[in-house]
Amino acid sequence: MDTLDPDLLRTFLAFVDSGSLAQAASSVGRSPSAVTTQMQRLEEIVGEPLLAPQGRGRGLTPAGEDLVGHARRILAVHREAWLALKGARAAGHVAIGTTQDFADSGLPDLLRAFATSHPRVRIELRVGRSAELAQALQGGGLDLAIIMRQTAAPDEVAVLREPMVWLWSQKGLASRQEELPLALLDPYCGFRAAALATLDAAGRRYRIAAGSASLAGLRTAVNAGVALTLRTPRFAHSGIVEAPRELGLPPVPVAEFAIRLRPGADAPARDLAALLGGNLALSGALA
Repeated sequence: MDTLDPDLLRTFLAFVDSGSLAQAASSVGRSPSAVTTQMQRLEEIVGEPLLAPQGRGRGLTPAGEDLVGHARRILAVHREAWLALKGARAAGHVAIGTTQDFADSGLPDLLRAFATSHPRVRIELRVGRSAELAQALQGGGLDLAIIMRQTAAPDEVAVLREPMVWLWSQKGLASRQEELPLALLDPYCGFRAAALATLDAAGRRYRIAAGSASLAGLRTAVNAGVALTLRTPRFAHSGIVEAPRELGLPPVPVAEFAIRLRPGADAPARDLAALLGGNLALSGALA
């Protein structure tokens, strides 16, 4: 009897959560053709079509909709079994650093699963910006970190690829202006650099209407309708939504985040890094 390969189910859920095969391919780190092949293989196993044409893209068939819940439960049990076997006798502590994006979306559920399976391991969590977290990791202050990726690093254990999107207040901008008002983090920030480079290349006029050293300040400015910003869909909640196409905003690249593990880190840190690398991308569903 054919079995439901967890790898195929992860790709399937990546499509469900992102809404497109191209974005699913980015999330799981495969080519679009490889993702299409995986979906065809999963349909062969199930015996029914899971995806069907829908407008310009593809949507779920009734069989696909039925599979979603089963797939999430199978992967959850798979994860729990793996963690239970790995962590029952583990002790010590793990110091993890993350950007606010993942602290708000995805990471809490995975840390809960890790704490359940590794009850004797103490977790130290630090939330900050990528540059300071990378410095702390290199200095030995962190065991692992989730940070925005600029270039490949030898201590990377996984790379997460997520679409960048233009975001604004659900109520729109407080006032319309000829120049596009932007809310951006202070330098250096990869999203800031991507936003400015993209607008410059498109010849779109803009001004920096709000700057902040923290994501909390950025969220306040965007929610107030002072400006729009560029982030991943993880930032889109609590009144912040994707900006409409009518604004004519240029397409933006995919953001890359690296899960980096300190060389010589103890077994609990390696277990947590493996858990995050295999599951964190799946938890960042598009709003």
